[in-house]
Amino acid sequence: MSSDSTMANVNGRETVPNGEPVLKRRRESDPQEPRNKVTVVLGAQWGDEGKGKVVDLLAMDADIVCRCQGGNNAGHTVVVDSVEYDFHLLPSGVLNKKAVSFIGNGVVIHLPGLFDEAEKNLQKGKGLQGWEERLKISDRAHIVFNFHQAVDGIQEQQRQQQEGKNLGTTKKGIGPAYSSKAARNGLRVCDLVSDFKVFEEKFRMLADHFLTMYPKLNVDVDGELKQLKDYAERLRPLVTDGVYFMHKALNGPSKKILVEGANAALLDIDFGTYPFVTSSNCTVGGVCTGLGVPPSYVGRVYGVVKAYTTRVGVGAFPTEQDNETGDLLQSRGREIGVTTGRRRRCGWLDLILVRYAHMVNGFSAIALTKLDILDTLPEIKVGVAYKVDGKPLPSFPANMDVLTRVSVDYQTFPGWCCSTEDARSFKDLPSQAQNYIQFIEDFLQVPVKWVGVGKSRESMIKRF
Repeated sequence: MSSDSTMANVNGRETVPNGEPVLKRRRESDPQEPRNKVTVVLGAQWGDEGKGKVVDLLAMDADIVCRCQGGNNAGHTVVVDSVEYDFHLLPSGVLNKKAVSFIGNGVVIHLPGLFDEAEKNLQKGKGLQGWEERLKISDRAHIVFNFHQAVDGIQEQQRQQQEGKNLGTTKKGIGPAYSSKAARNGLRVCDLVSDFKVFEEKFRMLADHFLTMYPKLNVDVDGELKQLKDYAERLRPLVTDGVYFMHKALNGPSKKILVEGANAALLDIDFGTYPFVTSSNCTVGGVCTGLGVPPSYVGRVYGVVKAYTTRVGVGAFPTEQDNETGDLLQSRGREIGVTTGRRRRCGWLDLILVRYAHMVNGFSAIALTKLDILDTLPEIKVGVAYKVDGKPLPSFPANMDVLTRVSVDYQTFPGWCCSTEDARSFKDLPSQAQNYIQFIEDFLQVPVKWVGVGKSRESMIKRF
């Protein structure tokens, strides 16, 4: 026998001739099925699809409701007991008094905005009573400071002056805060609730950094530090290690965990209509990075699709109707931004765009909202293909110069010209509305699980 292959047994352990023990490789085992999986609700267009209503519906029996990205640039409206609540940073599920609401590490938090939002909603109704007792915030979440918001405004002004167009941001400081995070000079919640002297030193350095870049920036460093010191005391009881919080929730006793996406697929920093996008990943990947959730723990992913298309601000919009139809959709749909108060641009449903969102997110099913807004239209169109210079485009284009040049092929459907607002089952809908929904399913190859025909929880028709 060759000495290279000779092994001796010493004290019950195999060794090679030089006496070193043989290290046995552990075999890869089959992954264990996760005990609890997260259910995800995501926007499938440019935002404002009615995600808050779908989340509110699912949050009724949820144990934990999470936000994983964005900041108070998001705007979700939820109607409960005839009271209209507006949420920007707080998860919509905070209205469920039996659920824990969790703001993950991927969210950027403007503390004055958070507490102001809570106070305003408390004045509207009883839904938010005791909210601080059921809210948890990740210690790894980054903070949006007042100067981030001021910088956001200056940057928009500069874009307008230099290029004649801006991005149409909400000026809530989200982009500059994520820029600080990427530049690794941002400050996190864990910094604020630790040694305040150390935090103060870092804060002053960050403020100086922005003052160097923007000399005209008006920053009240001492005033904001005083404010932040007060917020630190209110914040401290809410702060938790987000990774351990989610790990325990996913691997402990049976729990229903819901993730509420903010913004939408076409506003995603990587997959959206760049540069007219937000500054975070609002597609399904943001759930993993923004909460510390392993991919295998992502369960059902529901895409929320408005029965037509809207967009706030500037950027390409192939199916936009800058005419009487667009005006009708805008007025009937009350298409005014929750966060900005800006009038939304309106157009026909664009299924090329929604199919692209499905490619990125892998929707398990769709919630189709605001079908009732189409009730008065004699005919309804749906975008089914793009062409540029008469040639079909095989996919949704990355280049926005191309997207602005596309012409859209439409499928036209007869309208139903009657109210759908009292419908409470799919069979209650007019046959023309049922055919419209069936076409969407067939085109996308994704089932439509819910159909929204009004503002309340009860107006969401569940099909299966």
